[in-house]
Amino acid sequence: MTSGPPLAGLKVVELGGLAPGPFCGQLLASYGASVLRIDRPGAVSGDLLTQFKSSIALDLKSPSSHALLLDLLKDADVLIDPFRPGVLEKLGLGPSTLHSHNPRLIITRLTGFRRDGKYKDMAGHDINYLAVSGILSLLGARNTPPLAPGNILADFAGGGHVAFTGVLLALLHRGTTGKGQIVEANMVDGVNYLGSYPRMLKKTPMWSAPKGENTLDGGAPYYGTYECKDAGKYMSVGALEPQFFAVLLKGLGLTIEDVCPNGLDRTDKRTWAYQREVYLKRFKTKTRKEWEGIFDETDACCAPVLELEEMEEAGYDLRPIVGLTESPGQPSVYDGKTLKPGEGGEKTLKDWLGWSKGKEFEIDGKGVWSRKKESRL
Repeated sequence: MTSGPPLAGLKVVELGGLAPGPFCGQLLASYGASVLRIDRPGAVSGDLLTQFKSSIALDLKSPSSHALLLDLLKDADVLIDPFRPGVLEKLGLGPSTLHSHNPRLIITRLTGFRRDGKYKDMAGHDINYLAVSGILSLLGARNTPPLAPGNILADFAGGGHVAFTGVLLALLHRGTTGKGQIVEANMVDGVNYLGSYPRMLKKTPMWSAPKGENTLDGGAPYYGTYECKDAGKYMSVGALEPQFFAVLLKGLGLTIEDVCPNGLDRTDKRTWAYQREVYLKRFKTKTRKEWEGIFDETDACCAPVLELEEMEEAGYDLRPIVGLTESPGQPSVYDGKTLKPGEGGEKTLKDWLGWSKGKEFEIDGKGVWSRKKESRL
């Protein structure tokens, strides 16, 4: 029999922000944490990363709303701060203040640029963080401008996921010391670390050439994508090892002589342009479905490039980010619903602190939540 989720009982206050902070909060919520999002009154963010969360709406410039948040943080385990450097301090909620009230609090500060770097006071988005991390220069085809893959790498992988990892590490530390700490995460360093491997390979044959001319970045013809007979449908090829490459050739109905003239080895870059033309023409002779039929259940390292719409139509299940046999998380269900400011907040305050509306807190006609003066601690 499985036990409850691993983060059950954890109280997380998430200050409303854009993708990285909410993604960190959603990962925590997916594994059982109670995540209370702090929204602005009347704001409609359209944020889809609010599953398993609740909300209250605060005007942090109001003393009574400020008091409510401070009282919440006296009892919370984790704070997610998505603001630029200095914003939390201007609100009178800097780490020294918060830790004086709650030494066990884990303050997770997530910024785009480094807090102490050249760009610390500048606005930015995923593409900018990728740019100054050096990783954007690696992306895209040869002799073309760098191409960002949406906002997946910096916002989500280098930002929200890295912050989530930091929270887990801080929880382990608190478990042995009883002390909270500040988790410093920024998307530049996060995505830079994800790009460690190409840097390690820069002096090896695998990644020493310019962009698009290396084994793993689109240079090698046996590691790339090819359009099929049905236009706009592609197969992916990753036949790096000789034994897998042999299975690929068999499925394509080719021999090594067909793709590598003059007895040259397939890894010889002098053959790459010729190989690519052969594969381009051969994949065009069949539909993607036909190629799937040939390569399914083989070791050719050749698989279809599935589109999101196809996966949705096929009922692909969105599982938790990692499976745990004894303490599983909750799978995500992206149904288009968003969390409204104040939604579920009353129950969360009741569960966390035993507070009731009209007694310990109140909500005015504009939807602003505040601490009742006679109830402040």
